[in-house]
Amino acid sequence: MNSDQTDILDLLAGHTDDSTIERLAFECLMTNLTDDRVASLMNVLGWRGNFDCFAIGGTPKVSPASASLVARNAVHDLGGEHAIVGTYGNFLLVLVCQMGAATAEVTCTSVMPAFSEDEPVYLSPVRSGVVGASHVLRETLFSLQAAPALASPSRPLRADELLPERALLGDDYAREELYQNVYRVLHGDNPDDPTFVTVSTFLRNGSSLENTAKDLNVHPNTVRYRLKRAAETTGWDATDPRDAYVLTTALAIGRMRDR
Repeated sequence: MNSDQTDILDLLAGHTDDSTIERLAFECLMTNLTDDRVASLMNVLGWRGNFDCFAIGGTPKVSPASASLVARNAVHDLGGEHAIVGTYGNFLLVLVCQMGAATAEVTCTSVMPAFSEDEPVYLSPVRSGVVGASHVLRETLFSLQAAPALASPSRPLRADELLPERALLGDDYAREELYQNVYRVLHGDNPDDPTFVTVSTFLRNGSSLENTAKDLNVHPNTVRYRLKRAAETTGWDATDPRDAYVLTTALAIGRMRDR
């Protein structure tokens, strides 16, 4: 959708019922269109101001229509007033305005029966406003698409569990997260801090403490201490195979971006 060439009001084609407006709002958010016109559509649907929202997604248990009904009823029963439901491929995505008892965790538990028990379900973080609404829907889609990469995905999946896979699929949010909150944090602003070099050397050496210590001319215990400090700073432990993959991906993204 080209926002410079397409007038959203024209897309409505005279249809101003809530279902049509909701479908259009969903498509706009999924294509990362978040300008004032989309905010106006959301406002018509009752999503006013800088609302807090989250998204839940998965494969419908029976059909998109029945899953949509289950999801809407679950939100309504919890006191939530606003939910935008749409489909993308085989996935059903539910955008929920957080209010009352309709918090992310509680709503996800209530909505679970709408989704196939054999397929992954994703619960996004809470974000704000129209931009946040687009963010949570898009990261939900990317996470569901990336889920097959995990041998035993948790249920529901969370935002940080699929960052490398989402980045591989072209998710700009995941790439930015890996760059800003992993690579940049690890790199730091102090050129004399050995943490970054230690982690990158450790990963390059196949997670060998001895080889890393030899390359850096330090004792293995020094390497162990630096890795522990890096884990405390970034939240990712280079000695854990999965976390090491996240760190390796973040380093690759950072090096390409800072070249």
